[in-house]
Amino acid sequence: MLKYTIPATARHLRFYTERMQFNPQATFQFTQSPNPSWTYGDGAKPWLDPTISRKSFDFTDLSSRESYKILTSTIIPRPIALVSSLSADGVPNLAPFSYFSMVGHIPPLLSISCSLSQKRSKDTRENICATKEFTVSIVSEALAEAANCTAAEAPASVDEWILSGLTPAPSTLVKPACVMESAVSLECELYFLKDISPPNSELVTTTLILGLIKKAHIHESVLADDGSSVDPRKLRPIARMGGTPVFSRGSTLSASRGAQRERLTITYWEASHQNLLPS
Repeated sequence: MLKYTIPATARHLRFYTERMQFNPQATFQFTQSPNPSWTYGDGAKPWLDPTISRKSFDFTDLSSRESYKILTSTIIPRPIALVSSLSADGVPNLAPFSYFSMVGHIPPLLSISCSLSQKRSKDTRENICATKEFTVSIVSEALAEAANCTAAEAPASVDEWILSGLTPAPSTLVKPACVMESAVSLECELYFLKDISPPNSELVTTTLILGLIKKAHIHESVLADDGSSVDPRKLRPIARMGGTPVFSRGSTLSASRGAQRERLTITYWEASHQNLLPS
């Protein structure tokens, strides 16, 4: 048995507790476009105050933190991939990624990007490099807290499946498990991997991973009427906004990695997933 403590600051705690409670009744709505009478040449409706100037940022002058704040708050919303992988020795790992997107459908490709630290390697990257396989499960509202929990900077000995309470479901074409609680899971094999360094530097700071989607598992309850696409009103996905907020159906959830576990001591039971994961 291992006790693992995740600290949080008072600022994180206030950020989490001062928000209004989550509204489970809200839903997606299909509406007309903002300007249904628009025609060719009309341009955009005025919405920016012309008396206010623009502030420009030169990224060559920005710190890593400043670049992060600008980009993660402007390139939004970003869907969240819950990535399951196995090490060369068969040790499971589960981690969320908001640097995640579809690349194309012929061939069916998705991308995830790993931001790397000099302090320790990224388990997901190392696992995919070693085994060439992974799965991506889409994070819906019901998985928000559990998925967020797997983002903790936990020691390698901590199993995120047990920490989060999520259930590994056997895949059919790859060895890493899918997340049973997710309505959509994608089995992937490594298609392309590229380590990326800043200009004029040999330090690798990011790894871009393209996954070839071999198979999709979709819970029939979230399918649209056509039976071959997913209805977002049923999937109820969440997406990352700037900083810690997570966006869901017009609401912004507080899912701070520290706030929801302020000085929380998690009793983590050592257990084997040998009976849960496919051989």
